[in-house]
Amino acid sequence: MCSTLAEGPFGIETQADVESVVMPLRRMVEADNSSDAFVIACYSDPGLHVCRECTTRPVFGIAECGVLTALAHAGRFGVIAISQRSIARHRRYLLQMGLTDRLAGERPLEMSVAETARGEKRSSA
Repeated sequence: MCSTLAEGPFGIETQADVESVVMPLRRMVEADNSSDAFVIACYSDPGLHVCRECTTRPVFGIAECGVLTALAHAGRFGVIAISQRSIARHRRYLLQMGLTDRLAGERPLEMSVAETARGEKRSSA
């Protein structure tokens, strides 16, 4: 089953967006009695640790899993961000994980979450 957090923003684009979903996400995990595991499918991994704290079931963050999987196959990894302003937040997370020295680079698409969801393309004029 796949669920979307009803109280959250359409997408995570700022640190304020991250913070706004942490406790609602935790409540969602705590209330779920049927899932064997949880995947937070947002690159910022909002609420990952607080959700792990409230359940004995596995909680996976897509950023953490993606980075660790990349490192299982190569010495360095790169990240494609939605926007330049996301990069500082991503770097803080990688610093927390102790992996900034393994980051080859990060490039922004300069798109909003809504634009990526609609599949819109910007011209590179």
